[in-house]
Amino acid sequence: MTMLRRMAGVWLPAYAALYVAFLYLPVLLLPVFSVNTAATPRFPLQGYTLKWYEDLPHTPALLDAARNSLVVGISAALLATVLGICAARAITRYRFPARQPIQGLIMAPLVLPEIIVAVSMLIVLLQLGLSLSLFTVVIGHVLVCIPYSMTVLTAGFEGFDRSLEEASADLGETAFGTFRRVTLPMVAPAIVSSLLVSFTISLDEFIMAFFLTGTEVTLPVYIWGQLRFAAKLPSVLALGTLLLAGSIILLSAAELFRRRAERRTQAASIPLA
Repeated sequence: MTMLRRMAGVWLPAYAALYVAFLYLPVLLLPVFSVNTAATPRFPLQGYTLKWYEDLPHTPALLDAARNSLVVGISAALLATVLGICAARAITRYRFPARQPIQGLIMAPLVLPEIIVAVSMLIVLLQLGLSLSLFTVVIGHVLVCIPYSMTVLTAGFEGFDRSLEEASADLGETAFGTFRRVTLPMVAPAIVSSLLVSFTISLDEFIMAFFLTGTEVTLPVYIWGQLRFAAKLPSVLALGTLLLAGSIILLSAAELFRRRAERRTQAASIPLA
């Protein structure tokens, strides 16, 4: 048993290092090649330039795609968070028939093949007579973002002491007043975290946007279209680097707010001496 523990202590760190390198090394090469003067990503690098970044603001199609992604991301984040608040509160505060199956159904997009979900959404929306537009993209992104939003918000609702809500009700506050004055301030960091996570997921989402978009494309669909042209590859690498940096910043901020919410709820749950 001691020998197994020693072997695990040696091999597990090595395995973790190899796993991280395999997962993130190709991503780290993206910013390296985005400043290369050569039009093709290869070693050795031929030189250093910011030309590809400087050309991005002068591309009208790119700016339109960025504007579309911003509209879709904000809309999807707001809708997913509102629906996530309702679902998370219902799951954590009430006991009702088929509670667990309903929760599993909401989380199903996390485990279902996304291309199957996207094709199904396309068929349903077309059968409803809706034309493909940014509105249909928002619907698809909300479906994808709700499980992430609900995961963050459920942790926020479960974390703080319910006696605070009971005390508010005992003091004569209405249910809505208790929710507005007590519950929402306590879960506010979780709500902000949900907004950031949902916006990041929507910003990076490709499959749903590819199937549900019309003539107005989002940034991931625009990038996919540009990959067909070899001359556009350096600009795609530069744009991908910016998206990568933005995603890291947003997810880091979301994690910061989530931890703040966890500390706040834990502090509120400590009984006063």
